[in-house]
Amino acid sequence: MSDFIERAKFSCALGGALTTVAGIPRVVPIVHAAGGCASSLSGAYNVAAGYRGVGYCGGNMIPTTNIAENNIVFGGEDRLAEQIEHTVKALDGDLYVVLTGCQVEIIGDDAVSIANRFREQNVIGVSSPGFLGNTLKGYVAVLNAIIKDVIRKSDTKDARTVNILGVVPGHDVQYRGNLDELKRLLRLVGVKANTFFGTDESVETIRGYGDAALNVVLSPYVGVEPAKTFEDIHGTPYIVSEIPIGPTGTDIFLRQIGDALNLDIALVESVLRYERVSYYSFLERIVDIYSDIDLQRFAIVAADTYYAHAVTRFLANDLGWIPHLTAINDIEADDAERQADYEAKFADITSETKPKIIFEQNAGQLLKHVRDSWELNANNKYYDALNPAFVIGSGIERSLAEKLGAGFLAVAYPVSNRVVLNKGYAGYKGALSFVEDLLTGLIAAR
Repeated sequence: MSDFIERAKFSCALGGALTTVAGIPRVVPIVHAAGGCASSLSGAYNVAAGYRGVGYCGGNMIPTTNIAENNIVFGGEDRLAEQIEHTVKALDGDLYVVLTGCQVEIIGDDAVSIANRFREQNVIGVSSPGFLGNTLKGYVAVLNAIIKDVIRKSDTKDARTVNILGVVPGHDVQYRGNLDELKRLLRLVGVKANTFFGTDESVETIRGYGDAALNVVLSPYVGVEPAKTFEDIHGTPYIVSEIPIGPTGTDIFLRQIGDALNLDIALVESVLRYERVSYYSFLERIVDIYSDIDLQRFAIVAADTYYAHAVTRFLANDLGWIPHLTAINDIEADDAERQADYEAKFADITSETKPKIIFEQNAGQLLKHVRDSWELNANNKYYDALNPAFVIGSGIERSLAEKLGAGFLAVAYPVSNRVVLNKGYAGYKGALSFVEDLLTGLIAAR
């Protein structure tokens, strides 16, 4: 019996490579693939990532070899060399990244070797065919190439500098805001954070990332492979953390960094106290209305492993909502070991009610899971409905919220019903923005 993913929340690996490249200023992708691949995949993230835009050289501006039938028959390497030569002359960039599609990989074109001929002109090559996997695989492929071919080796390490990995630009719709907030928090404890995709980053700053003493991976799976590549080549160790949202997550995150870098504990705790006081001074303003009109909700979360646990923990531990169901969409149904590993994270949910954890890639099945998780009304005179509820997921889950009569906020990709500029949900400040968005959705019609 055949199977397919219905209403997928990822592109192919080439799309992930393109959105990753677009996250770095003045980087030009050169796509070795059939016509249409580049613009279509770039467009998916330009629009559905909160209207992120095409970046420095995205969308219909992406140079592509536009290979045709004769290139498939006789090979397209000469066509790629020609395209690189003309692109470097025509487009001003600090780095040119050759990305491959399915067709040229199937016929055996060695695009990476062709790119290496132009290394002195700041050209690197990445194998990124769609069949490699989803968006996240494309991110990993590009980061591995940058770590190998762009970042300079350094014999000395700055004990107070870290690199942040595991944040996929565009796929994390709030990536810029999240990274800038993490950079601010780490600066408060005396740590410089290299973010790849945050504000003020460039190819030149990235070249110096070999000086970092530690790599911090903010996704339990996506950033680990690049972190291992970094350790093999540059000798930089890594730790695996999580995107910190709110007091609980941020306290854990900064203390983890403090332990790894042997920071002054008193300094870390003083920063946490200050941030906590500031956070609650704003949050207390909504306590009255929160209680008076009962803004507590049953929470249904649908996201990938980057956001699923972090969001659920914040809603339950910090906001006081009731975590009902969390659906994770980037762990395969037959990967029992990874499922068990990720589900174990939810042991830190402190509410009396624990969420039901499911692993579901098909968004259309989520309504069935929700209905199966709650006892049906069998014409009972008294019946407790799953109400009031709130759905936090991607734009695809809006229809689920409508069917449940629930509130809704799009946080995870794809997001096309709101514009995201510098908004982020990380840290203490990000958590305040998160609360604002959640509660505004509840009272908007008043």
